[in-house]
Amino acid sequence: MGDEVILLNFWLSPYGIRVRIALEEKGIKYENREEDLRNKSPLLLQMNPVHKKIPVLIHNGKPICESLIAVEYIDEVWKDQSPLLPSNPYQRAQARFWANYVDTELYKHALRFWTTEGEEREGARKEFLECLKLFEEQLGDEPYFGGNNFGIVDVALVPLFCYFYTFSLYDNFISEAQYPKIISWAKRCTQKESVSKSFPSEELVKEYLSQKRQHKG
Repeated sequence: MGDEVILLNFWLSPYGIRVRIALEEKGIKYENREEDLRNKSPLLLQMNPVHKKIPVLIHNGKPICESLIAVEYIDEVWKDQSPLLPSNPYQRAQARFWANYVDTELYKHALRFWTTEGEEREGARKEFLECLKLFEEQLGDEPYFGGNNFGIVDVALVPLFCYFYTFSLYDNFISEAQYPKIISWAKRCTQKESVSKSFPSEELVKEYLSQKRQHKG
């Protein structure tokens, strides 16, 4: 009997996409179970009783909550294939720092951009792009944030970045002239099968967002 791996997920969630990328990168067979976030399943409420949120990775009946924790868990359990964290302790600490920065800063500004209007929305956009400058500097001339290897910072950042750049959802949000290294990095990442397989189609995303806007109106 092999491992039973289930992912409780919502197709649009950048957090869920992260976990899918990690599973795909490692070549792990898993079942992706879609959740209705307005009518959460008893399994989700049982497996994540604290936050009651997706994604939840269930490995042989045991839940792992929070996307970055799940990505690290996947890396530790299936460590022989495509390591996502460096073996060097200092480099590993740095990778965790930047992955956490994606969560605490970039996602915060992205959420403000998605949920506000007018001046506040424009302020969120500026804050987001300021953070992106740091990542442009951090990337330097390396192909990935993990150097030559696709790693945890790439996994953390690429779902969010794709919504703002690779998908033309927000016209000219990120200037290729201002962020050439990050945009080259994004193109490199999206050519990876583990990334492209984990993303919904642009058409589906646009259709969903259009419906949401109509309901708001």
